[in-house]
Amino acid sequence: MESRRSHLGDLRWPELADGVRRILAVPVGSCEQHGAHLPLDTDTRIAIAVARRLADARDDVVVAPPLTITASGEHAGFPGTLSVGTDITAALVVELVRSADWARGVLLVNGHGGNRDAVERAVAVGTAEGRAVVAFWPHVEGGDLHAGYTETSIMLHLDPDAVDLAAATAGPSPTIAELRRAGVRAVSPGGVLGDPSHASAADGVRILAALTEQIVRRAAAEWPP
Repeated sequence: MESRRSHLGDLRWPELADGVRRILAVPVGSCEQHGAHLPLDTDTRIAIAVARRLADARDDVVVAPPLTITASGEHAGFPGTLSVGTDITAALVVELVRSADWARGVLLVNGHGGNRDAVERAVAVGTAEGRAVVAFWPHVEGGDLHAGYTETSIMLHLDPDAVDLAAATAGPSPTIAELRRAGVRAVSPGGVLGDPSHASAADGVRILAALTEQIVRRAAAEWPP
């Protein structure tokens, strides 16, 4: 059962001055196209869901308000996509981590692969400054890149009313190098990288459970309970 005491925004500062050194889980999402069938904030919703499940598993975790507009330049050309680029995203995460010295450490819970360069840069800066900051990158065995089976299944579990399966179309599965070079619109006019046609809510439950197990292990390795 999710506790609102794990939502940082719901707390008052004296509640964080009780001698418990908490881990701050920061959902790192995006606002970008996710095909014609998924909402623009899909990455953010998934990152929040994973972070909150970590908080359900550990009493010493609080979930920060999410980062909702980050580095989504590869999705330029699709209406609705917003991006501040890699440099600004990296700088934002660096300053956020610096501001959280009251926490035992910061765990960046990533929902958008396009943030990898920015987040890795920020982790490197924070680590060099002696701060306990790590990144969690979800891994789904047999998953696809964007708005395909993986994300559609998770969203069918989290919020089925937000998914328009009738509008879902399959797209190609390019390499990361191709995406960096050409952008998503050039390789997939519909914005999908993968195949959402066989997605299901049941698979979303299974995938989210696997991601929860991964992040719990990651947190335990860095900050033993």
